[in-house]
Formats: sequence, C-alpha cells, structure tokens
Amino acid sequence: GQSYEIRMLGNPRAEPAGEGRRMLKSTVRVVFHDRRLQYSEQQHLEGWRWNRPGDRILDIDIPLSVGILDPQIHPTLLNTVEFLWDPSRRTSVFVQVHCISTEFTLRKNGGEKGVPFRIQIDTFGVGGKGEPPEHLHSASCLVKVFKPKGADRKQKTDREKVEKQPAPEREKFQPAYESTVLVEV
Repeated sequence: GQSYEIRMLGNPRAEPAGEGRRMLKSTVRVVFHDRRLQYSEQQHLEGWRWNRPGDRILDIDIPLSVGILDPQIHPTLLNTVEFLWDPSRRTSVFVQVHCISTEFTLRKNGGEKGVPFRIQIDTFGVGGKGEPPEHLHSASCLVKVFKPKGADRKQKTDREKVEKQPAPEREKFQPAYESTVLVEV
C-alpha cells in the first residue's frame, strides 16, 4: 500500500525529428519473476482475486503522480495500470502494490521467503487511426513486497548474512542505492 515513484524519462535520441509533441502510452504491471510461476500466473491471480474480492494488486496514487494523463485501471486486470505521458515533460507515476510476496508461497510455519515480483513497464507510441501502437521500450526491476515489520526483519537478516561473508564474497553483492534504474528487457 505504500506509494513508490517511477520517473518516466523520454529518450531524445529516439524521438522522431519534426513531429512536435508526441504522447506515449505506458503500461505498468506486477508480474512473477520466477519462470515456473509465470506459467501459472493467471491461476495465481484468479486465486488472489477469489481470496480478496474487490481488491487490486496494483494501483496508481493519482494525487502524488505528476504529468500523467488519462490513467486507466482495468477492473479485470488486477496487476496492470496504464497512462499517457509527454516525454518532453517531467513525469512521475506513483504506484502502490497491494499484495505481499508471501501470499503466493505455500504456508509452512512462518518465515516464508516470499516470491520475487517484477515491475515491468512497456511503452508504446500512440498509434494513429486504425494503426496498432508501436512498441518502443520495455524495462523492469525485481521487487519483493513485505509488510513493514517483515521488511525491516528481512533487511536486517540479509545485512547480517552479508556481513558474515568473507571480504571477497561480500564484493559480489550489489550495494544499496536510493533508487533503482529499471533494466531494459
């Protein structure tokens, strides 16, 4: 339920010259990262919908978002939101994920690892009359979602695991950053 900012940046080299202002359409989705869960994603999402009627997995925090136009939240696509934006203007969409990573693991006796999700953003040029939209870019990042106390505990145990490693092994881990740059897919 916490809002996280995704800054949308236009690539000036990719913009066609002389076309003037051009709107883009981006679709943000929360999907499973693990390949084996991707095959049964629809069944998992239907099970989640059944257990939490009326809830959504992903929402846009519209009051915090800047520069987005025509936000669309499809009632049947619980893990998807989309919006239009102008790549020449400052644009930030704030998203909220309403499920936690452990909702898709088999319950044991507490301390479940939780499944990794991927936030994926697909961007399209808005197609003309009768033309399909042109796919321009896709990017994603890995994310695990926990309740606040669980997240604090997970960060603490992860930090302790890293600190116990010998120095050469510790260098293999990625350092913590204030923000994450999504990777092209």
